[in-house]
Formats: sequence, C-alpha cells, structure tokens
Amino acid sequence: MEIGIEGVPPALAQADLVEGAVALKVDESLYPLDALYGAAFTFIDRFYVLLDRSDATRVRVTLAPKSGVLDAVSARNAVGEFANELLSCAWRHRIAQENRAVVEAVTMKALAGAAGPPSLDELSEFDFTEAPLEDPLGISMSWEEKYKGKKLGAVPVTEGKPEQGGD
Repeated sequence: MEIGIEGVPPALAQADLVEGAVALKVDESLYPLDALYGAAFTFIDRFYVLLDRSDATRVRVTLAPKSGVLDAVSARNAVGEFANELLSCAWRHRIAQENRAVVEAVTMKALAGAAGPPSLDELSEFDFTEAPLEDPLGISMSWEEKYKGKKLGAVPVTEGKPEQGGD
C-alpha cells in the first residue's frame, strides 16, 4: 500500500509502510547517473538500496532500512537526506567535469616530473640563450643574495625579544 509522505510532493516520493520501504523517483535530466550512484552508495550502510528504471527519463530509488521500522517520520527523513545527498553528489560531479582539464594538466605535469631528469640528448637540444625569468617588479633574488651574511639558526634579538615576522 503506497501512501504519500507529508511535506514531500507525491510525484517525488511514495512510502510503502507495510513493506517498510520508501521510493523516490529521480529525473535523470536533473541528476546525472553518476551522482545517483554516489548518493546511493552513501546510504548502503543504513539502507538496502534498489535502483530501477521507472520510465525513460526517471530512475526509481527504493530505500528499505536494514534495522528498525520505517514509519512516516523516518520515511520523510530518509527522503530528505537522500535528496540532500543527491544534490551534493550532483554538484560535486559538475565541479569535477568543469575542472577536468585542470586536473588532467596537473596530473600530466606530475607524471612528467616523475619521469626523472632530462637526458643528455634532451639537454643538448635545449636553448639556453633565452632570457632569464622576467622580474618587472624586482622581487626575485637568489638564495645567496637573500641570506648573505646571515647565520643559519641564529635568531635576531631586538630589546630582549626575538624579532617577529619576516621571511
């Protein structure tokens, strides 16, 4: 016997309290299937989760608690938690898709760096006549220039107190 859940649109969720389960209908045009899998995965410790195709554009998600009884209040809470997790997973999926090029570029640079130093053949082909790094603001300096005359490990003392801040 399916009944509506108070506060949840009937088109979204129905509860079968006799069988102890609640079902949601998720529109795939709003939530990618990967986000649906992610949301379902976070619930498998507390619920038996069944994903089923209800029609061409919707997936029916059935949640049945592994322990305890599903009443109207816990059914509403389960639907609300699942809807929130689904939205979170959909947002993370979108961010991952938008940043895919950046992630791939960083990964490629990391893998290229892990390949080791360049070979002698690669160094012989490198053009060392290019101008060094441009520094229009004059803020870059070598390690030797920065620490010339300073003893490593020594802390400058000003009026009995160690100097604050700085590099």
